[in-house]
Amino acid sequence: MNRIVQPELLDWLPPDDPRAIHSRRDLRCVNSWMRNHELMAAALLGNFQGHSLHRITELGAGDGKFFLRVVKKISARWPDGEATLIDLKKNVADETLAAFASLGWRAKAVVADVFDWPQIDSDIVITNLFLHHFEDTKLAELLGLISRRTKLFIALEPRRAAWPLFCSRLLWAIGCNDVTRHDAAVSVRAGFFGDEISRLWPDRKNWELTEKRAGVFSHLFIARKIS
Repeated sequence: MNRIVQPELLDWLPPDDPRAIHSRRDLRCVNSWMRNHELMAAALLGNFQGHSLHRITELGAGDGKFFLRVVKKISARWPDGEATLIDLKKNVADETLAAFASLGWRAKAVVADVFDWPQIDSDIVITNLFLHHFEDTKLAELLGLISRRTKLFIALEPRRAAWPLFCSRLLWAIGCNDVTRHDAAVSVRAGFFGDEISRLWPDRKNWELTEKRAGVFSHLFIARKIS
């Protein structure tokens, strides 16, 4: 199955559009089915360096609730962290930022294009279901930018395969709306397989790269800078 990148409906809907609100709620449900918050938490803990503070930036953070679920799983090990949630649209509610604070984390939402990334120090950069939005040329540009701004990068993406594509067509069964059903199939066809992200990473000499299937539906990429 060749990789095909197509527009997703949610990217074009205003944040307060009822279909967009419903779809963002759907995505939280889909993430639970994919177990991406658990997979991300495990990847972060597996690369934990023992420091008391980590500054973590999420690109394409959406409403921030994905990373909030991750922090709920890692806060016992990282009781004092700092999260920067970057997205092109203003989607993060004050209640979500307050929920980070209740876990001992400082969180802030930044509205910005990832290609005009604010100069924010970050030990770790993460993304969830984000890289597949970009054609290879643009994705290589983004990966180059990330490699210059962090020491550890972790991405979870759709796994491009027949079974995830088949399951994407059954989302009506868990109440997902037309936006989510459309975007899910588009996401799988734009997803990744094998070492496709690694081949676009700009510096394979000074980085340790891991790329593999994760769970049933996901594709995991980790880039760790070699000290």
